[in-house]
Amino acid sequence: MSNMFYIPSSNLMGPGCLSDAATIIASHGFKRALIVTDHFLNKMGVVSKVAQLLEQSGVESVVFDETKPNPTVDNVKSGLEKLSQSECDCVISLGGGSPHDCAKGIALLATNGGEIKDYEGVDQSAKPQLPLISVNTTAGTASEMTRFCIITDEKRHIKMAIVDKHVTPMMSVNDPELMLAKPASLTAATGMDALTHAIEAYVSTAATPITDAVAIKAIEMIQGNLRQAVKQGEDITARDNMAYAQFMAGMAFNNASLGYVHAIAHQLGGFYDLPHGVCNAVLLPHVQRYNSQVATERLADVAKAMGIDTQTMNAEQATRAAIDAICQLSNDVQIPAGLAELGVKEEDFDVLAENALRDACGFTNPKQASHEEIVAILKAAM
Repeated sequence: MSNMFYIPSSNLMGPGCLSDAATIIASHGFKRALIVTDHFLNKMGVVSKVAQLLEQSGVESVVFDETKPNPTVDNVKSGLEKLSQSECDCVISLGGGSPHDCAKGIALLATNGGEIKDYEGVDQSAKPQLPLISVNTTAGTASEMTRFCIITDEKRHIKMAIVDKHVTPMMSVNDPELMLAKPASLTAATGMDALTHAIEAYVSTAATPITDAVAIKAIEMIQGNLRQAVKQGEDITARDNMAYAQFMAGMAFNNASLGYVHAIAHQLGGFYDLPHGVCNAVLLPHVQRYNSQVATERLADVAKAMGIDTQTMNAEQATRAAIDAICQLSNDVQIPAGLAELGVKEEDFDVLAENALRDACGFTNPKQASHEEIVAILKAAM
């Protein structure tokens, strides 16, 4: 069986690399870029900084800043209209996962046509998207370098998982200077999102030696740096380490895929408009308890990566220690304790479970679940 490894062709890392990115963008001959972002980053002046760097390199830009925290079908449609009206020849996403995913949807439709819902599932597009450069401002989603695009269908109240090689950006940019002074709550949620990516990829049925290596290293670095990044947002070393960690976690799940944490979290986000990273953080230990029926050896490795001395433990003991360590980290960075705090209602469990079982992210979970087992995970996470 062969394996395909997906990653952008160019990836810039490290403090100050944003300036290099503008030069590289210009070297490709692009003349006008659509910058896809959100109101907050535009208001904070981050967008103008990027636009100025582009202008200095000879690239004009137009701003679309209407991306919602959970980007929607309408966001993609509106952004596509602006791209067409402005005759842009490339797209630059600026932000965390939401602008990146919105930009992917826009760039994909720009060349393939139709509606974004036409591409739900795996590799449903026929053509590469319009060239996309993704500039990251958070350390968590890794959407700046993946083939995953998550768009909320407001009418169906679900998040569509679009997994397509054609939505992989041509270049990713992770400048930790753009991540400084982000709110502690955002840092915590995105950091736990990255941890979820790494752990789900490591226990995935599609894991490979390559994804294993980057997943374990990502877990180690998140365990060692997330608390400091949350506590001291101006710590450039912690921010840089988290940028590398989330990127490696992205490399892992981009190629090994994910599991039921994401499959369920997508439904919670689509149904209640909840923050994705927080949903992942709450669900992560409960899904791993379910996975421990078949994945104790893998979860024992996770325990070691989380800093647990497992030498005197058997696999079952190490698995419990891994889950405890996940819970401790989540608590230390002040993630809500359960879904009830987020307004989730048990009366919706049947619909949430039904939709979760159709989510492509769940197909590589180490143990396939029944409807009743997904409901049980949701109840445990309350």
